[in-house]
Amino acid sequence: MCGVSQVAEAADTDKPYHFGFKKSKNGQLPSINEEGFKPILQKNGAIFLGDTSRKEIFLTFDNGYENGYTSGILDLLKAKKVPAIFFITGHYLKDQPELVIRMVNEGHLVGNHSWSHPDMTQIPNGRLKEELDQVKDGVSQLTNQKRMDFVRPPRGIFSDRTLAAGRADGYASVFWSVAYRDWDPKSQKGSSYAYQQVMAQLHPGAVILLHSVSKDNAQALSQIIDDARKQGYTFLSLNDMKLKVY
Repeated sequence: MCGVSQVAEAADTDKPYHFGFKKSKNGQLPSINEEGFKPILQKNGAIFLGDTSRKEIFLTFDNGYENGYTSGILDLLKAKKVPAIFFITGHYLKDQPELVIRMVNEGHLVGNHSWSHPDMTQIPNGRLKEELDQVKDGVSQLTNQKRMDFVRPPRGIFSDRTLAAGRADGYASVFWSVAYRDWDPKSQKGSSYAYQQVMAQLHPGAVILLHSVSKDNAQALSQIIDDARKQGYTFLSLNDMKLKVY
């Protein structure tokens, strides 16, 4: 029989967290020091920041479903020679195979956002692995990307156990250090709002999270890229990042 301490330890590793952070202001670094989960991210090699001594940016998109903007986003990234990673679900993979192929063919990474977008903390490790394997195998069969090294937990919900399970399966869990409330297509506030929300949070080593369903993001992205570069920032692929939490 398990002792009380073993039961408590198991419960602790299953404690769910919703990723959140103290936003950057005036170029200062964001923080997860007050959220209570920083040691768990560090222990499991999760990503929140890049190298904060360098003016580099990592552009990440969550693609749960298509809302008509991703093709234009890809056009823009190609024209401006900006790499990105698109975290896709099983629905996106089945519904938009041509866009997934295009992402890979144009030099972007495709990351794992799970097959059915569940709360990973509510499913066992075996099911978690199935969720990730289905996306990875599907992308491998569809495109020239045969590796999948990055996962983004659906809804930013995680536990010590789920991060460890992903890491054991070869993934680095990717969170973010720049974000705003952009995921609801019925609550868009204009491209100027999107631009201001992102630019106000820029900082060295930024991992930007954008949702591709947002009309505001699609319209603001060109100016965000141009003005970030004017400030001396360089856009890099997650493959260029040293995998550690800063």
